[in-house]
Amino acid sequence: MSSAAVMVSGSLRMRSSNSGCGDSFYAMNEVILNPSVMSEETKRLLPPTTETVQTKPFPIRGERANYVNSPHVIAMVGLPARGKTYISKKLSRYLNWIGINTRVFNLGEYRRHATTAYKSHEFFRQDNKVAMAIRTQCAMEALKDVCHWLENGGEVAVFDATNSTMDRRQLIHDIVVKEMGFKVFFVESICNDPEIIEQNIKEVKVSSPDYQNMNKDAALQDFLKRIEHYQEKYQPLDEASEKDLSYMKIYNTGEKVVVHKHEGHIQSRIVYYLMNIHITPRTIYLTRHGESEQNLEGRIGGDSNLSGRGHQYAAALSQYISGQNIEGLRVWTSWLKRTIQTVCDVPAPQERWKALNEIDAGICEEMTYEEIQQQYPDDFAARDLNKFAYRYPRGESYEDLVARLEPVIMELERQGNVLVVSHQAVIRCLLAYFLDKSAEELPYLKVPLHTIIKLTPVAYGCRVEHIQLPIEAVDTHRAKPTIPGDLEEKFKRHIGK
Repeated sequence: MSSAAVMVSGSLRMRSSNSGCGDSFYAMNEVILNPSVMSEETKRLLPPTTETVQTKPFPIRGERANYVNSPHVIAMVGLPARGKTYISKKLSRYLNWIGINTRVFNLGEYRRHATTAYKSHEFFRQDNKVAMAIRTQCAMEALKDVCHWLENGGEVAVFDATNSTMDRRQLIHDIVVKEMGFKVFFVESICNDPEIIEQNIKEVKVSSPDYQNMNKDAALQDFLKRIEHYQEKYQPLDEASEKDLSYMKIYNTGEKVVVHKHEGHIQSRIVYYLMNIHITPRTIYLTRHGESEQNLEGRIGGDSNLSGRGHQYAAALSQYISGQNIEGLRVWTSWLKRTIQTVCDVPAPQERWKALNEIDAGICEEMTYEEIQQQYPDDFAARDLNKFAYRYPRGESYEDLVARLEPVIMELERQGNVLVVSHQAVIRCLLAYFLDKSAEELPYLKVPLHTIIKLTPVAYGCRVEHIQLPIEAVDTHRAKPTIPGDLEEKFKRHIGK
């Protein structure tokens, strides 16, 4: 196997030129991942690792890392059906996943709550004074709620509205920046492709509450006329007239991006994220490796080989993927043997990501839950109190794992069809991103062995399908116990008895 090391956003991965599973990778992997086989002289030349850096026994952090030194409002800009709500929801999901408390305020929901007067596009006519007064009042109420939420612990508020005139954007700037002392960053979505616009209307708009009693063709025509009313007074963000504003403009769902005066860490992360997303139809397949020898023993971590049933799953997975005829499929695995063995026969280009390695259990690596409970009873219970923030001594927490996986998410957003073969904790983190799960839910998501999780991005989220292949495997899922430190009978092997 010929291979090359590639750096992606600080995350080292190994690119394989074929799908074979030769010994050369394992030989290199043994040196990189097992400093214990090196001489003391060689160890001193290595950078610090979890084996060489001491940490306090079982540190527990109650709060996630704080990236926001000033509350932010992300104000969307653009005509209807340009993907503003899609961007808002996706951005909110990403920021919450990395630990930034984010919420979307959708002006359309305020308008529907305030009045049932909407009968047709006439409501959005520029000369409809009654409707215009209602819409203006709704905008002010939404901005009031945005500021109140940010004053009470919120970090980023996404104001999902057209904000299509200079006057409206100046009003937002005056309230958010001058009155409240917060920061505002405008994100304008510009789309001139009629096919994309019509597709967006058909997928999302015609099923909105505004059109619940209207057939789809009539709804499409009504919405197109609604857009015409907005176009009469639409003013795109202008570099000359609005030179003091911070903003980015996204053309045709990422074909071109213009960034103007963005400032600070959070705006930089938002720009980088939004530059990577796309709307091309694709499917993401997630699965754990086949059952391993250490799975059979109930041990966590390690770098063991597949069990007999694990090899059967590898064959079944290859057969399933081959039968799907997935165009342009790429296969990503961790650097650990059990994931590489699982995809040995999958006929697609493969890449090895160190970032996809299982959570580092530190001094608890290759121990059973029962052994951890007996040797470190207080600490075993402590992990149950806050599993997301808990860090294994000389190891990682789920919070650390999310940070490690951010480059993987960025690359997944750029890709087409991908099969990711990884580990229980890693796939939990990836699922939490795609399914918008909280930090409390994330560590307890069920990711059974020998099951393919098929994710198909749709308008504002993901469609999920679980495909269980017919090979039995042990159940490694440990649910949150009622009493911290309790251990289910299935994990007990009655050590010393």
